Amino acid sequence: MKLASYPSTQVAGNRTAGGAVRFWEIDALRGVAFLLMVVYHAAFDLAAFGGWPIAVTVGGWRLFADFIASLFLFVSGVSLVLAHDRLGRDRERYRRHLLRRFSRLAGAALLVTIVTWFLSPADVVLFGILHLILVSNLLSLALLRLREWNVLVAGGALLLGSWFASLPGNRWLFWLGLVPEGYRSFDFRPLFPWMAVVLLGVALASWFYAGGVRRWPFPEAPTLPGSRVLIWLGRHSLLLYLVHQPILIACLTAIGAIDFRRLIG
Repeated sequence: MKLASYPSTQVAGNRTAGGAVRFWEIDALRGVAFLLMVVYHAAFDLAAFGGWPIAVTVGGWRLFADFIASLFLFVSGVSLVLAHDRLGRDRERYRRHLLRRFSRLAGAALLVTIVTWFLSPADVVLFGILHLILVSNLLSLALLRLREWNVLVAGGALLLGSWFASLPGNRWLFWLGLVPEGYRSFDFRPLFPWMAVVLLGVALASWFYAGGVRRWPFPEAPTLPGSRVLIWLGRHSLLLYLVHQPILIACLTAIGAIDFRRLIG
């Protein structure tokens, strides 16, 4: 495949029916992250509700979960830059986009909190991956003007997270990284150091997609097997995130891999 054979007029990306420019590789990367998350959550369900000997919170499985979270966070930072560069000149349209984006994230995060509280109050998700994306993206809006220099801010976020981890925990500031001893949750990612990954996405997108155009020519029509499936998954990842666990649990229960009574007990 000769990437340079694609004309520069196509480098800006694909347009949706609404006229918005989308880069298929970003959607595909989000789709990959979603599929990997399904694999991890399937292992988690088997361990938590089926008694399978899978150590999903330590070792390689823990690194796998961190990698998946990093993919989602990184892509969210890239998406912030793309939306700003694509819509920033039309302030009203940009405001509507941000309101729609953050209201959906807030609603989804609240739903996760409510559902997990009913499922197991001791493990309720108060600041999971959706909460983290929401808060870190809101804070990152003020840093978009720094463009590539957000690499340095990301370094600061990492150092801040390391410092917070060495301090005594605080029940009200746990979401910042001041985690009390013994804190437990189905899903928890503190703002620091994890916001650093979002800022890395902002920095890279500011360089590679400056002005809403790819720095180098890139094929517009994905030809790899399964790529269109990944793109579809990526474009609907928030909705799929909310429904995939009930579907997984129902499927695993149906084949006898987990005991539903352990889930509700």
